[in-house]
Amino acid sequence: MGDDLANRVAAAMWADDAASAALGMRLVAVAEGLASVEMTVRDDMVNGHGIAHGGFVFTLADSAFAFACNSRNQVTVAQACDIVFVAPAQRGDLLTATATERTTFGRNAIYDVTVRRGDDVIAEFRGRSRQLSGKIVEEHA
Repeated sequence: MGDDLANRVAAAMWADDAASAALGMRLVAVAEGLASVEMTVRDDMVNGHGIAHGGFVFTLADSAFAFACNSRNQVTVAQACDIVFVAPAQRGDLLTATATERTTFGRNAIYDVTVRRGDDVIAEFRGRSRQLSGKIVEEHA
């Protein structure tokens, strides 16, 4: 396994990820147990307070989580997630979500995702994943 496999898995997942693409997300990096995804806060992502709607920030973090936890080519889904909003994001901000695997146990794992605007932390997300049966891409011998 390795980063080549993680990149092939990410490419296959990205090809079918209409939600992330529609929100203008871009996959920045992926490696085994890691992923970074970025998104610019658009006018249609701002809530009634004039700041980025938390649901969009959560979705960005969740997308990074998905790419990280599937990076080993084992179909993996979220079993629970939570987020703490640290600071508001503004219209036009470029946000980057970086997911890092913290631990694995059996078919489960825990990932932390930090959403940043430059050096400023916008949110901290924790996701718990569960591996299912099946592979995402065919592995070559």
